[in-house]
Amino acid sequence: MPFVLLDGADPDAPLAALIPLDEETLSRIEAVTRLWRAWNGRIVPRDTRLTLDQRRRLRLKIRAADGRMNGASYREIGIAIFGEVRVSAEPWKTSSLRDTVIELVQGGFDLIAGGYLKLLRHRRRS
Repeated sequence: MPFVLLDGADPDAPLAALIPLDEETLSRIEAVTRLWRAWNGRIVPRDTRLTLDQRRRLRLKIRAADGRMNGASYREIGIAIFGEVRVSAEPWKTSSLRDTVIELVQGGFDLIAGGYLKLLRHRRRS
């Protein structure tokens, strides 16, 4: 959600939030509520958009993409994420860990290319 403080606005004075009424309205209201709580030094409740497992996988995707963008091979990324012992336990070219690393790298690149925006939306029942 974009956050713009207009020229001349006093951040210590009451501010207003303009929220479009569309399919994302409830998510935007929750975001404004979280912003208000943080701004006012209140406890910000845990974000419910991602499970702990999704958060863990997200971190792995970002680490994998970062490694690849900095010239690391898939094997080097696999060692950094899973450890030397697990990577060396089977031939790398046919290893399921290799496939996992490639998927993590691709997932990280997808996030960087704008896929992260999907993370900001709550899943809705149809």
